[in-house]
Amino acid sequence: MRNVLAALAVASAAIFAAPAYADQVGQVGVDWFGNDIMVEAIKDPKVEGVTCHVSYFERGIVDRLQKGNWFEDPSDTAISCNQTGPIKIGEIDLDQGGEEVFKQGISLIWKKQVVNRIYDKANNTLIYLSHSRQVQDGSAKMAISTVPLFGQNVVWEKGQPQ
Repeated sequence: MRNVLAALAVASAAIFAAPAYADQVGQVGVDWFGNDIMVEAIKDPKVEGVTCHVSYFERGIVDRLQKGNWFEDPSDTAISCNQTGPIKIGEIDLDQGGEEVFKQGISLIWKKQVVNRIYDKANNTLIYLSHSRQVQDGSAKMAISTVPLFGQNVVWEKGQPQ
């Protein structure tokens, strides 16, 4: 029975998996109500050698009960991405909309925290944009980080875009 449950857990995780996985590396309490700032490390699944650190606010149960908005966290986010090893770039989306690297739910159903990667070919730079995605009432709260590739020994699996 335990093996069946483990197999079901792995299968469901694969079905609902986000593009990348976040490792929690920090948690800072900000008040007595259980509100915390979470810090997670996210490795870009298609760009080896780049790690993004994302921070966001996680509301505690007392804050949720006091404010009446039980099912979601704020859209506030911060991001910093850096080279953390030799850079090897796989097949990435090169259009202006970029590509979703990471997402996680920050509400019961609809609201997501998202990190997109955009390649700025003219400046040979990877741009990482952290924002929230909502069904309605989209938020203008966002953060951006860049990883310049100029002067780096970058390996492109399919050759650098011209």
